[in-house]
Amino acid sequence: MSYVSGLADKPLLGETIGRQLALAAARWPERTALVVRQQGVRLTWRELNEQAESLGAGLLSLGLAPGDRVGIWSPNNAEWVLTQFATAKAGLILVTLNPAYRAHELEYALTAVGCRALVTATAFRSSDYAAMLLALLPELATCPPGALAAARVPTLQSVIRIGPHPLAGSFAFAEVAARGGAQERARLAELAATLQFDDPINIQFTSGTTGAPKGATLTHHNILNNGFLTAEGMALSAQDRLCIPVPLYHCFGMVMGVLGCLTHGATMVFPGEGFDALAVLEAVAAERCTALYGVPTMFIAEMGHPDCDKFDLSSLRTGIMAGAPCPIEVMRRAMEKMHLRDITIAYGMTETSPVSFQTGLDSPIERRVSTVGRIHPHLEAKVIDARGRVVPAGVPGELCTRGYSVMLGYWNDDARTREAIDRAGWMHTGDLATIDAEGYCAIVGRIKDMVIRGGENVYPREIEEFLYTHPKIVDVQVFGVPDAKYGEEICAWIRLADGESMTGEEVRAFCRDRIAHFKVPRHVRFVAEFPMTVTGKLQKYLMREAMVRELADAPPGG
Repeated sequence: MSYVSGLADKPLLGETIGRQLALAAARWPERTALVVRQQGVRLTWRELNEQAESLGAGLLSLGLAPGDRVGIWSPNNAEWVLTQFATAKAGLILVTLNPAYRAHELEYALTAVGCRALVTATAFRSSDYAAMLLALLPELATCPPGALAAARVPTLQSVIRIGPHPLAGSFAFAEVAARGGAQERARLAELAATLQFDDPINIQFTSGTTGAPKGATLTHHNILNNGFLTAEGMALSAQDRLCIPVPLYHCFGMVMGVLGCLTHGATMVFPGEGFDALAVLEAVAAERCTALYGVPTMFIAEMGHPDCDKFDLSSLRTGIMAGAPCPIEVMRRAMEKMHLRDITIAYGMTETSPVSFQTGLDSPIERRVSTVGRIHPHLEAKVIDARGRVVPAGVPGELCTRGYSVMLGYWNDDARTREAIDRAGWMHTGDLATIDAEGYCAIVGRIKDMVIRGGENVYPREIEEFLYTHPKIVDVQVFGVPDAKYGEEICAWIRLADGESMTGEEVRAFCRDRIAHFKVPRHVRFVAEFPMTVTGKLQKYLMREAMVRELADAPPGG
């Protein structure tokens, strides 16, 4: 039958993240822990632990208390990593916010979980965070730092800015770290002995088919052990140097990256604020990285860069390709061209911290490029039919997982938590999968309509609900279509109000700067009606098939 349980030769870690950092500092004090190339930052494990403790004490000086939520809205930088560890040491729950969020999405996330503080960049690429914050929180312009009383986000009291650019009403990041005195440091030491590994420590937003994003609530135990076991799957050690171009706000960066290195003493190398293929190649060569993370589109961009062959990538050994379906040919090329002979594929979801399946270093090449591997240690998985019964091996059905990695639930949302996690503790993934007689899992589809665009999970209902706010649009259906670069792209079919006209560019312009860029539909079609069943149920698969045919017939670049 399609049921597997993961054998384990090592026990789970029974530590908090803050305690684990202290242990790393004691075990590898002078080994390099963190390299952030765009900032010129290099910290040893001892230095990283000391700076995290200073920041943690500073956060307590702002009046924050264990259990309070602290948001972080920033691209990859040293401050992000320090905030991750400092909040863990202080017992604060870190709320990770997508750097691509616009004001509407930021407001929803901050209010949904009641953030009391926000650590924020002031700008990133084309995003003017400072301007968006002042539009959302006009009270910042006149309030003293730490005394914000915002009408639209009433729980938010403190804003902490990263970088040199000014932002009225905010603390400078370095200023907070310097605020913690003897009293706050004593409180931090007291918390180290009282915080529990089952305490919630992280909220990550994952959208749903009902529209509003859900805050998956994860514990120290969830994410620390998942980072540990994922790194074990790559045979990571203190001699390794991991290049992390994936975003920190996502489990890929902050769990599989940061916490995987923490538990093994490996060096974290961040090549830049956001993904840039050339910066990754430069970082791997200059830092002699032995491991590399990325979604398939990142590896494609790196191997396709015109200067790729000029860089010595021979130090590479392993890594993870995940976040989107991994094309077999891309895996093969990465193993050959980038020396990633031990690269693995990982599968999971935010709600499971995230990894549940991973390919093994000793798996046959065919298995490593065509499946997501076997169940992780200490976890269980099963494949069920529509009635909830376990199906025979090799038969597709819904994949469910159970074990230490399953989230506590969605923040303040018992109803949707019960929909996701059943009475027996099984997390229902919504993915269609098969598990063969040898325990290898293959993902064959998705029950729901989630689109994975370049590693970003995009939920059509969320975009649909936004587009419904346009006065010309009567009805809209959003779905994914295959795309050579991103794996899938966003397509919107739209019905307009009588007498109205509109262009695809008008639709995209309406979306820009109001929803994240990766949610903006690339393909827009205006239709008179949608295909439906006789009972009125929409048939998105017919829309998708029609678009696939249309795009296949279109001239290149058309």
